[in-house]
Amino acid sequence: MGFRCGFFIFCLLICSSVAFQSDELLLDDDEFEGTQKIQYTDAAHTRSTPPPSRPTSTRRRFSDPDSDSKVQFQLEHSFGDSDFAPAGLFTARLKTSSHGGQSLTKMRFSRDAFTEEDRKKFTTLLQEDGFYTVRLGTNVLESSGESYVYSSVKSRCLVRGELDEHFVIHMDGVNILAINYGTPGACPFPRQLKLVSFPFTYNWFCS
Repeated sequence: MGFRCGFFIFCLLICSSVAFQSDELLLDDDEFEGTQKIQYTDAAHTRSTPPPSRPTSTRRRFSDPDSDSKVQFQLEHSFGDSDFAPAGLFTARLKTSSHGGQSLTKMRFSRDAFTEEDRKKFTTLLQEDGFYTVRLGTNVLESSGESYVYSSVKSRCLVRGELDEHFVIHMDGVNILAINYGTPGACPFPRQLKLVSFPFTYNWFCS
C-alpha cells in the first residue's frame, strides 16, 4: 500500500511537470505565432498600400507657352541721305503678366551682313565723313512704320572702333522710347580716315 501511494505521487509529479512544460511551450508558440501574424499583416499592408500620389499643381509655370509668344522687330539703317533698308532682326519673348501688362524678355539680335552695295555706300560715307543712322519702330507689336526712334554715329567713329557696335534700347513695356547707338570709347576730332574691314561685330544692351 505504501509503495502504491508513493508510486502514485511520483507519477502525479511527473505529469504535473510535463503539463507545465507543455503549457509553457504552447504559450511561447502562441506568442511567436502572434508575432509572425503581426509582422506578416504589416508587410502585406505595406505591399498593398500604394505610395501617396503628388498633388497636381494648377499653378501656371512662368515658362508656360500660353503665357508668352515670340515677337520679332527689324532694325533698319541708312548711309547718309540714302533710304532706310533692313539691317538686322531682334527676336524676343513677349511676356504677359496676370494683370495684363506686357514686357520683352530673352532678346536676341541677328545682324545682316553688308551686301556689296552696302560696302560701296559705307566707303563713300567714310570719305564724306557722313553719318551712319539706325532706327527702330516705337511699338514692337505693330509694323505700321508710322513712328520711329533714331540714332546716328559718324562712320569714321565706327571704323575707329573696329566696327564694334553698341546698342542700348530704352523700353516701356512693348514701346521703344529711345535707342542709343555707337562705339565704345571717345571719337575725338579730327577723325583720321581709316580703311574699313568687314564684317561688323556688335554688342547691345536693352533697358
